[in-house]
Amino acid sequence: MAVLVGKKAPRFEAQAVVNGNEFVEKFSLDQYLGKKHVIFFFYPKDFTFVCPTELHAFQDNIEKFEKRNVAVVACSTDTEQSHWGWLQMSKEEGGIKGVKYPIVADTNKTISKNYDVLTGDFFYDENDQLQADNELVAYRGLFLIDKDGIVRHQVVNDLPLGRSVEETLRMVDALQFTEEHGEACPADWNADKDGLKATHEGIADYLSSH
Repeated sequence: MAVLVGKKAPRFEAQAVVNGNEFVEKFSLDQYLGKKHVIFFFYPKDFTFVCPTELHAFQDNIEKFEKRNVAVVACSTDTEQSHWGWLQMSKEEGGIKGVKYPIVADTNKTISKNYDVLTGDFFYDENDQLQADNELVAYRGLFLIDKDGIVRHQVVNDLPLGRSVEETLRMVDALQFTEEHGEACPADWNADKDGLKATHEGIADYLSSH
C-alpha cells in the first residue's frame, strides 16, 4: 500500500455525476487548488449495503464540511450511468437519492490504481490473456488533500469496514488548526483542546496540564 501523505495527490480527469443528476465530463480535483481542502473518498460498488450508509453520512454532514471550506468528492469503479441510476433511488429502496456532492466514475480503474486502493492484481496468463485474481474494485480509501494539492492524511479500510465521518471532521479540524497556529495536535485532540508546541517546554507544559 502506497503512502501518499506528503505527496501531490494523483491527478485525473474523469466523468462524474454532481448535484445528484448532472453529468460532468473531465471532472478534476484541480478546480479546488488554492481554494478548498478536499475529502476524496473511494467506496467499492454502487447498489451495495455498507456503501450507502457512508455516502448518506457524508451528505448528512455536508454543511459541517462546507463550513470548514472543504469539498467532499466520492469515487468508485462504477460507470457514471450506474452512479446516476443509484442516485435516483430513495434511501428506503437502498439508493442514495439526496446526495449532492460529486461522485467520480473510475471506469477504467486508473484512479483507484494511482491512489493504490484497487483490490486484487491483474496479469497476463500463458495465453497472453488478461486475468485478475479477484474482482477489481476500490477499498474504502479516504484522502484529506490541502489547498496546495498535497495529501495530508489517508486511511484505507477493508471492504466490510465503514468509516467514521466524525473522525474525518476531526482530522480536517486538526489540519486547519496546525495550518493556522503552527502547533501540533496531540493524541485524541479535538477543536475544544489546546495544541502542542513542538518544543521540550511545550511538551512538558502540555503533559503537566493533562
